[in-house]
Amino acid sequence: MAVKDKDRKKDDKKKGPAPLEGIPQAERYDFSYTQNRELSWLRFDDRVLAEAYDESVPLFERLKFVSIFESNLDEFFMIRIGGLSDLATLKHQPRDNKSNLTPSEQIDKVFEALPPLYARQARAFHELEEELADRGMVRLEPSTLIGDERTFVEGYFKSFISPIISPLVIDPRHPFPNLRNGGLYLVCSLAASADESGLLGLIEVPASLPRVIEIPSTTGEYRYILLEDVIMSCIDGCFGSYEPQDRAVIRVIRNADIDPDGEGVEEEEDYRQHMKRILKKRLRLQPVYLFIRGKLERETVKPIRQALELSGRATAVVDIPLDLGYVYSLESHIPETSRHELLFDPFTPQNNPGFDSGRSMREQVIEGDKLLFYPYESMNPFLDLVHEAAYDDDCFSIRITLYRVAKQSRLCESLIAAAENGKEVTVLMELRARFDEENNIEWAERLEEAGCTVIYGSEGFKCHSKICQITYREGMAVTRITLLGTGNFNEKTAKLYSDFMLMTAHPGIGEDANSFFQNLSLGNLRGSYRYLGVAPAGLKPLIMTGLNREIDRAQAGLPARVFFKLNSLTDREVIDKISEASRAGVQVEMIIRGISCLLPGVPGKTENVHIRSIVGRYLEHARVYAFGEDADTVYLSSADMMTRNTEHRVEIAFPVLDAGVRAQVIQYMDIQLKDNVKARELTPKGLWAPIVRAVGDEPFIAQEHLMTLAIDRSNSAEKAASKRAAARPTVPMGTPPAA
Repeated sequence: MAVKDKDRKKDDKKKGPAPLEGIPQAERYDFSYTQNRELSWLRFDDRVLAEAYDESVPLFERLKFVSIFESNLDEFFMIRIGGLSDLATLKHQPRDNKSNLTPSEQIDKVFEALPPLYARQARAFHELEEELADRGMVRLEPSTLIGDERTFVEGYFKSFISPIISPLVIDPRHPFPNLRNGGLYLVCSLAASADESGLLGLIEVPASLPRVIEIPSTTGEYRYILLEDVIMSCIDGCFGSYEPQDRAVIRVIRNADIDPDGEGVEEEEDYRQHMKRILKKRLRLQPVYLFIRGKLERETVKPIRQALELSGRATAVVDIPLDLGYVYSLESHIPETSRHELLFDPFTPQNNPGFDSGRSMREQVIEGDKLLFYPYESMNPFLDLVHEAAYDDDCFSIRITLYRVAKQSRLCESLIAAAENGKEVTVLMELRARFDEENNIEWAERLEEAGCTVIYGSEGFKCHSKICQITYREGMAVTRITLLGTGNFNEKTAKLYSDFMLMTAHPGIGEDANSFFQNLSLGNLRGSYRYLGVAPAGLKPLIMTGLNREIDRAQAGLPARVFFKLNSLTDREVIDKISEASRAGVQVEMIIRGISCLLPGVPGKTENVHIRSIVGRYLEHARVYAFGEDADTVYLSSADMMTRNTEHRVEIAFPVLDAGVRAQVIQYMDIQLKDNVKARELTPKGLWAPIVRAVGDEPFIAQEHLMTLAIDRSNSAEKAASKRAAARPTVPMGTPPAA
């Protein structure tokens, strides 16, 4: 394989660089088997919303999917539409290399696709609320308040809300204020004298107060009202002599696609202070979308849009609450008798059968590679290992990259303990992890105060890799344990996201990991590694080498297969290589949760490509690259096949060298490929279609099967451990130990 790759590179040099400069993009790329990234993403979010209509999903869980759909869309507006809006202002707009569309054209198509999505969301929300009301969870609105309920709401407003709100009258002397990104505001037109027309009233919904307010009930139901609706029901007396007319709740989503490195660090400003300044700036960036809940006259909406500089198409009028994040707070109020009906059955991540809880974690990893598979298995072996190292006299250093950290992090507490115990603790904390910046800044400060060496990612390259290395001194020798993950070292998400972690004492991987941390500290992003594929320099070549190997095999008449599990596929170079593999006869199986700019099944282009997506109880997050008919080469990774990951981030792909661990990964992926309920298949037109079950096929949900498998494996291991313990001979007290 290596010889053929060298030959291929020599041939490329003989041909010289592809003469792309000056050639129109429409002639450079084949768009017959690719689709636009933004439209692919919207179809993914529609797939999330489809879970709200799935009657096999418990009722309250379906309501959560409506909320997830909205939060996904918020981030889409802030990042993707925000970024495209910036590009749309350029005189010469760049064209997307998957659809040949300009940023303006892409925004047009997104806005055309949104109204049907909002309609589906509203229908799902209303239907679910109706069913929940039948089961004793009732949301009240201002128009439905009567008797004691209205008295309670007015009393609550007078006692808790009125003292802290600041109603504003917007007139020529008081211009429209800066609305906080994602914040809720009540807006109304105000009746005024003849010489005062076009006045607006505005009240910010206080973020410091509970969003959900329980209303006392004698019926045994849980009756509640949202904070903004309490204000709405009492708004008439908020503006003095001005009388509110039409009224609504509004919410503005702003561009959050800000480049921290593009802003420049000011003189004598450390990077943490720089990031704090950037976060404040994000709150007042250009608005990209306006949501209105309620009825406002056109004359009322017009000055709001003008103040925000938004067009009519960037405005949506909806009849459901804005910001559905409150839904999660309702879960604790579900009656115990209804929890089984309304929620998923509780699942506790299981003990990994490869570990004995009574033995040193360090010794067990040194004995052989271990694989953790979240959320089916617990993260505790990793956390226990780091905690153990913090107090192990033989441990002298811990190095780790952190991207997203839990607010309450046992891991970080162990790192702090290690530093306080005299270990050399180095933490690369990525402060640019979008929307987790504040939490990461707080932990960086705490870690540094405890004595950890805290460094930050290189300029222009986020460190998205998930790697930890613990180094021990054993006499004159050094032993390294390396932990590599597909997802974050985050105790919270490890219970929600499907991810792998490899725990290994392999010397070669350990040496590569050591070089990786040394290179990071020196700002060298193009180091050479024997086992690891490290972006931005070494990850894509690893993928291309694997694909080229299978192409060579197919052309030689041998069985050839590639398997990828990803969150997203947008890298044009990788897409074209997959198409080349398909044309050569390589069978390409893919599980892609979200965006796929590659269209499968296109005659003569991607006939041998099959793409599935799984959306279910847990977020599919692991990345797997496997090459060979028998998957003889398997890598796990933190990286999706997106240009930002392969070329503009620090990512790691790591090989699964242990045959037993590799068999586990293959087994788990085979299970996911069997899913015929939660899985969808991507069509050549870019739509997600349900899997058609053959006659006699039983419904199969991969995530449910993996939960059952984890329980069975854990129980079997516990029984085996109990038998071993029972078989040990008992030693009578007072018996001297054997010589």
